[in-house]
Amino acid sequence: MKKLILSLTLAIAMVSCTKNEDDNSTITAEEATVNAKMDIANDDVSDIVEQEESSTYSNTLNGRTIENTSTALPPCATITRVPAFGTPITPGTLVTKTIDFGTTPCVLNNGNTVSGKIIITFTFQPTAPSHTINYTFDNFRHNAILFVGSKTFTKIMTVETATSPSHPIVTMNMDITATFPNGNSYTRVGQRIREIIEGFGTPVFTDNRYRITGSWTTTFPNTTVQTSTITTPLIVKMSCILVNKPLLVSGVITIVRNNNVATLDYGNGDCDNIAVFTLNGIPNTIIIGN
Repeated sequence: MKKLILSLTLAIAMVSCTKNEDDNSTITAEEATVNAKMDIANDDVSDIVEQEESSTYSNTLNGRTIENTSTALPPCATITRVPAFGTPITPGTLVTKTIDFGTTPCVLNNGNTVSGKIIITFTFQPTAPSHTINYTFDNFRHNAILFVGSKTFTKIMTVETATSPSHPIVTMNMDITATFPNGNSYTRVGQRIREIIEGFGTPVFTDNRYRITGSWTTTFPNTTVQTSTITTPLIVKMSCILVNKPLLVSGVITIVRNNNVATLDYGNGDCDNIAVFTLNGIPNTIIIGN
């Protein structure tokens, strides 16, 4: 949902070691930008898929929901379903939904562009304690980056307690390859776990807050592997969209590559566009956002 803009690139460049083409030990500005763009795509696609699966349960006939999301689909997206819309769905039915963004860039409400198709499949089980959603890409591009591969969601509902109502926790497993316009391809394998901690069940999305944990590896064209781990849970606050600020308001991602360690700290929970990028112990304040 967020892009690390020029100031992040400059900050990384200032603290990165100068290297020659054979030195793959350093976390470079270009590679940090690649990771950020893949994160943005991952968040947008995950929101779209979760929204489309949930809407099927909200309205089994036409798959529409009254709850908006930050990535509510624009008019340039069309959705088809098997069984077809208007057909009642019974428990145990395999559902396939195709979200077609067309062949030219389709602009999402957050400003990112997409084209191609996302195809999701799941078994309709309204009373099941766990739901699994699979999805694949068909010539899908996010901000001109081509994505190939598959991801799987597993969504469970927690048990209601005296202090916490039942709410979903979504585990996202990913194994995807992203090819950038310059021809460079990057493979990402890993897992993200997202839990809604406030706002579930209300008819608006702006009171939602999410906690995200997980880790993943990214393999670069030169076969270098970099590991990213959420070492302090990331917090997403949807109300920040009302003041046109980034939604990720706190938490820390730690990036490890050989003996180099970098962290990205998103702050104290305020709706702002400030984060601190630290490489090998040297901190730099950076600007983040769309």
